Amino acid sequence: MIPLYQQILLAILLDLLLGDPRWLPHPVQGIGWLAQTCEAPLRRLIGNQKIAGIVAVFWVVGGTVAAGFGLLKGASLLHPLAGDLVAILLLYTCFATRSLHDHALAVYRPLMAGDLVAARQRVGWLVGRDTDQLDEGEVTRAAVESVAENTVDGCTAPLLFACLAGPLGALAYKAISTLDSTFGYKNERYLLFGWGSARLDDLANLIPARLTALLVVPAALVLRLDAGNAWRIFWRDRHNHPSPNGGQIESAVAGALGVQLGGVNSYFGQPSSRPFMGEPLQSLAARHILQAVQLMWLVYGLVALIGVGCRLLINSMC
Repeated sequence: MIPLYQQILLAILLDLLLGDPRWLPHPVQGIGWLAQTCEAPLRRLIGNQKIAGIVAVFWVVGGTVAAGFGLLKGASLLHPLAGDLVAILLLYTCFATRSLHDHALAVYRPLMAGDLVAARQRVGWLVGRDTDQLDEGEVTRAAVESVAENTVDGCTAPLLFACLAGPLGALAYKAISTLDSTFGYKNERYLLFGWGSARLDDLANLIPARLTALLVVPAALVLRLDAGNAWRIFWRDRHNHPSPNGGQIESAVAGALGVQLGGVNSYFGQPSSRPFMGEPLQSLAARHILQAVQLMWLVYGLVALIGVGCRLLINSMC
């Protein structure tokens, strides 16, 4: 049987080579389907909507882990190498670093070429806000904020859960993250039903978000960005965000790039304001998207070194 740290490294390599091809079935699709299909029955069966939402969390996370366990166990019974292959494939589907890289550069390239219409359209694939009226600076802000936040959600957090608990740990994290994306809205429909999903996502990202943000500082130093400002802005502005975790990484990235994130976004034509993070030492421009992607890769590499190193240490002690 291949050791877990080697499975993780092979899964990272697959992600680097293949990214997220559209023809490949993805666990998140199944998790999202499971979440959506259980909502209506649970609302009907359980009068207290907060409790119904908590039951949905147990159902979806438990069902995801059980399905992953069944796949791993069934493949291992056929042959140990089949079990290893399934483990690597499951881990691979939980990492989204190459996909995030590709989506960000799909915004960067037309923006550099002066094609603002295409850049607006493509940044709309990354964010939920209205994008059809954004100028170059606002397109850049949307892309940088998305890369920063998804550095945790799609890259470092699933990697840390994988190092901690293998493929099942990574799948559990993806289930938690998908639940938050499905139910974790502060609107009339989901304020109560989505409470458990949102709180569990906050808890799951508590350590990954802060570790990732702290690692932006040495990454900025290596990339010759402003490491000192990354630390200063992180410490000052990390709570200037609706999410207790989102502001950690976004503030550090804002400081490293010397830009200001946050401000007014529009959703379905309605403006929504959030506090600023960072200072406008530089005007937001396309190059900052590329710098954010470079920070993402280097921080991801540092987390991989830490996670795999800890896994090796655990193996040597057992």
